Amino acid sequence: MALDDRKGVWKSGKGKGRHTPKGRQVTDEAWDQVKALLGDRPRNRDLLIEFMHLIQDSYGHLSTQHLAALAEELRLSQAEVYEVATFYAHFDVVREGEAPPPALTIRVCDSLSCELAGAQQLKAALEDGLNPADVRVLRAPCMGRCDTAPVLELGHHHIDHATPEKVKAAIAAGHTHADIPDYETFQAYAADGGYETLKDLRANGHWEDVQAKIKESGLRGLGGAGFPSGTKWGFVRGNEGPRYLAVNGDEGEPGTFKDRYYLERTPHLFLEGMLIAAWAVEADKAFIYMRDEYPAVLHILATEIKALEDAGIVDPGYIDLRRGAGAYICGEESAMIESIEGKRGIPRHRPPYVAQVGIFGRPTLVHNVETLHWIARINREGPEVLNTTEKNGRVGLRSYSVSGRVKKPGVHLLPAGSTILDIIDAAGGMMDGHTFKAYQPGGPSSGLLPATINDVPLDFDTLQPLGTFIGSAAVVVLSDHDQARDAALNMLKFFEDESCGQCTPCRVGCEKAVKLMQADTWDRALLDDLIGIMTDASICGLGQAASNPIKLTMEHFGDEVG
Repeated sequence: MALDDRKGVWKSGKGKGRHTPKGRQVTDEAWDQVKALLGDRPRNRDLLIEFMHLIQDSYGHLSTQHLAALAEELRLSQAEVYEVATFYAHFDVVREGEAPPPALTIRVCDSLSCELAGAQQLKAALEDGLNPADVRVLRAPCMGRCDTAPVLELGHHHIDHATPEKVKAAIAAGHTHADIPDYETFQAYAADGGYETLKDLRANGHWEDVQAKIKESGLRGLGGAGFPSGTKWGFVRGNEGPRYLAVNGDEGEPGTFKDRYYLERTPHLFLEGMLIAAWAVEADKAFIYMRDEYPAVLHILATEIKALEDAGIVDPGYIDLRRGAGAYICGEESAMIESIEGKRGIPRHRPPYVAQVGIFGRPTLVHNVETLHWIARINREGPEVLNTTEKNGRVGLRSYSVSGRVKKPGVHLLPAGSTILDIIDAAGGMMDGHTFKAYQPGGPSSGLLPATINDVPLDFDTLQPLGTFIGSAAVVVLSDHDQARDAALNMLKFFEDESCGQCTPCRVGCEKAVKLMQADTWDRALLDDLIGIMTDASICGLGQAASNPIKLTMEHFGDEVG
């Protein structure tokens, strides 16, 4: 009997059967589109975020079909790709049956300096005056342009001192791309002796001599932690290679814009300093992690890195420029490294430290942008460029990002011993009709101090006795027109939004604090308990310092909180 004539379960079974595997299917159209965007780029897992940017930029959102196709192309699970896409604020994930966002997005900064300048009223006016079917208006954290508050981003075009009229004019003109400022190009920098120091070190230098020069200058990390810069080099070199260098360009602390200031003017001072540091630790590769809120800087760096490759100063691909995607937590060095590896920016538990186990598990030297700017200057001009300036017993120079109720907000390079009164004076004094009331000495993580504390140098180690720190030297000045409690609430709302959610003390603590701070009278006992838990039990500096605005406001502005 022929097999086809036999009776069997395969002949009489009534099951539906499956035509495809379980789960979301990959469509040929989406897969072809993703492959076309990726081109001949290597399908490396660490490039996941870069590939998401390609899709977001091309289609205005990330559809689940495109995410499924990207997962298939990189041989990753769809869940892994989805969790990364939904972690970052600048990716718009659109599920089946959902409408994609409008073609234009306006992000209105609502951090402290912009709020003081009327950001909430600006956002409300835009929401009332624009068609939501054509343009969506979102609130957004600090964009690093506090000196021109209020600020918004239309597509990738930043509008300084923004008004509804400026926005409508930009929309009508189709002006949605970044304006590139005039800056010192490779040709101009090289004509002035640029990269000669690097070439000489590569040919004849000894890293210990350079390290000694950095230590002699007194340079400390200028991203906020203040760790002695030269000391890091020994830690990294003490571990077996291959080694990497990572530049932390995720300048997300509200009120901070000094890195952008230098990069939009003298990018090659930073790049030469980076290459000197990479040479010192024998780094096999240098990664630059730059925040997505700086599109002009990303364009400048991409252009000038290509110029360095063309000039033979670096091999093609030695400098790997990575683009963030809207996550303040990636300013924490281990979270930044997770993001460079194409993952969610979740801070790592330490030890081990990144000098031992960093990018791809290898020893990694992490420096801030401004730190590398000074490394180049110290090697070109000598340690005297920093250590010959002294004021109030403090040695060195600091780049203060100054904003708020002052006449001339901006980056002011002053002696490290400068007090808040010196800084306000350098910024042109208080705005007319405003009396100095309070100030944020180093970003929202540092909280608020009253105007009566005005004789303390704003430098490393000087503010700790007051329960705060200099951090990134992001100084926001408040006046008698402002309420300290409102400023503190603005800071906590920022931390609530930007908590990565990994640890309960930070995730729940920030949310709880915001609710308690919105009451007419603050529950001081409950807030004190919350401060202790967040400070002691949070994994990283975000949760550990998020309570500073609460603590210092209750201490110095108790009349406002009841």
